[in-house]
Amino acid sequence: MDRYPPIAEHGLIGDLQTAALVTSRGVVDWFAAPRFDSPSIFAALLDQDRGGYFRIASADPDASCKQLYYPDTAILVTRFMSPDGVGEVLDWMPPHTGRAPAVRHTVIRTARTVRGTVRFDMECRPRFDYGRAAHRLELDPGVAVFRAPGVCAHLQSTFPVERDGDDVRGSVTLAVGEAAAVVLTVRGADAQAPPPLSVDGITHQLWDAADFWQSWVRGSNYRGRWPDMVNRSAITLKLLTYAPTGAPVAAATMGLPEQVGGERNWDYRYTWVRDGSLSVRALLDLGFVEEATAFTHWLGDRLRESTGKDGEPLQIMYRVDGEPLLTEEILGHLEGYRGSAPVRLGNAAADQLQLDIYGEALYALSEGREIAVQAGYRAWTAISRTLDWLSDSWDRPDEGIWETRGGRQDFTYSRIMCWSAFDRGLRLAAEFSRPADIDRWTKTRDAILYQVMERGWSESHQAYVQHYGDDAVLDASLLLMPRVGFVAPRDPSWLSTLDAMDRTLVSDSLVYRYDPAASPDGLRGSEGTFSLCTFLYVDALARAGRLRPARYTFEKMHTYANHVGLFAEEVGPSGEQLGNFPQAFTHLSLIMAASTLDEALDRQRG
Repeated sequence: MDRYPPIAEHGLIGDLQTAALVTSRGVVDWFAAPRFDSPSIFAALLDQDRGGYFRIASADPDASCKQLYYPDTAILVTRFMSPDGVGEVLDWMPPHTGRAPAVRHTVIRTARTVRGTVRFDMECRPRFDYGRAAHRLELDPGVAVFRAPGVCAHLQSTFPVERDGDDVRGSVTLAVGEAAAVVLTVRGADAQAPPPLSVDGITHQLWDAADFWQSWVRGSNYRGRWPDMVNRSAITLKLLTYAPTGAPVAAATMGLPEQVGGERNWDYRYTWVRDGSLSVRALLDLGFVEEATAFTHWLGDRLRESTGKDGEPLQIMYRVDGEPLLTEEILGHLEGYRGSAPVRLGNAAADQLQLDIYGEALYALSEGREIAVQAGYRAWTAISRTLDWLSDSWDRPDEGIWETRGGRQDFTYSRIMCWSAFDRGLRLAAEFSRPADIDRWTKTRDAILYQVMERGWSESHQAYVQHYGDDAVLDASLLLMPRVGFVAPRDPSWLSTLDAMDRTLVSDSLVYRYDPAASPDGLRGSEGTFSLCTFLYVDALARAGRLRPARYTFEKMHTYANHVGLFAEEVGPSGEQLGNFPQAFTHLSLIMAASTLDEALDRQRG
């Protein structure tokens, strides 16, 4: 177990097309290139023996460590402190902001001593294609080239390195004020090699990266009570967005377990329509119009393509370039994080029916009105065609928002979001005078509302429930009901639902998605509380006027962030972070909750 650092003991760096995780002891144990969803180059996080890693750290095993971000940037600082001296490793990737995929992706690691004398040890042990592809090493003074099928990785160093099999290692001792650098550049087999290493050039790249991130953060219009957490969440969302298309991935990683030793180990390096659509509101709350616009265009392209299964206009997730094929396979040669097998590559949930995505898609497109993103004729035709299809297709069981694998149900949340799709579509048609089957859409919208009120409500629990025909199961996804306007935030039926959730889903302010024991989801094991759901709970409490518990929950949740302000998918029973890391959905819901709570507190003060 000790071979694997806690999931929370990582920082994230990236270049807006891919990302890497760095442990608080200076080890890059996850990195895939050239894209988020590409095969891994370092994956020790999933198998310490077969995954590969890239380490730069103090040679003193007893040195204490501290990791932080350079303020308002994605530049990670890992500090090593011992009686002999204090040293730092700075990690970053030069951002690629263009619309074209970058030819090269570069991880820059600089070591320096700020007090006394520090010896740094370096090891670079890549394992291409999730550890399935062999590589050969070409070693010249100052440059090591790792060649694998279709990809090359160049390691350039300002200090000598030596061969260790087909890997390399080296060390350097630095006094106060001295620095060294190691640069890893990944490129395609036919792409041009990187230019020679220049210390001055690295310094310029460092400050260029700092200027980029700090200038970007200054574009935020957030002036609320929690700027550090909100800014860090915004930077994290930006890091997890593929710049050429504007599509955010759900997380930087794959295979990290929702329960150590369990089977809920998914690949999250894809773009979910749901997550991306809700990110539009979070980005607009902060004033990041360009990013919100880019995703609405990406979403519009998917609607026009109509690439869903069995004639459906959308599937629930895609690759960042819009490719719909995400075949799931098991990487049986990897032991998984702390033995949590199977490690899944791809995601079979892409073939599931989840009707709620149409509500979230129309929600995102309607929010675009604030930034003058008006649907043109082709885009509106795709929207209208989608709603016509949904008029005939909404009243079906599906797998639901949580992608259960225990069979389809009539999920209440799915029906609510179908209602939202028609509600938003009707608003768009009226506002922009677009042709639409208004009577049919209106009748469908109203029929859904009547059905949910009659079949999604439990008299015995005085609450809206997870799915029809089940009088015992509550579901945290319903916390979005007031945000989309299905119920008023202080409606008595909604307040009693909040009370029921507080009794059954909330544990010391942390919120479970649902109870798998009461509603079997087809998977073994249990899971922790969902950080996304906790922030949705804050949002709902604030809208309901319950500001003291909302603020308490929000600020207590901050204490579960890791040392650099990042959240994984879940919080386990001992307060540990679980699941893929960092999760975009959690950070966008943090932004949404902060904005809602700030507005409510300001109104109260006024």
